[in-house]
Amino acid sequence: MSDAKWRKSSFSTDVHQNCVELAAAPGSIRIRESDKPDAVLRTSPAALGALIRAVKVGRLDRTL
Repeated sequence: MSDAKWRKSSFSTDVHQNCVELAAAPGSIRIRESDKPDAVLRTSPAALGALIRAVKVGRLDRTL
């Protein structure tokens, strides 16, 4: 997926070089960590949205 346009949060800085990046692909979202760009996860937009909503409301706070 070398032609993907990877995006990172505007809250990320170049100081620590450890940012989560996202890229859109047909029918899916790609996720990678900036310091390990070859390890790419793929998920659906719906699944990523559900994860983000769960994190925002604190549903995963007690999972560890």
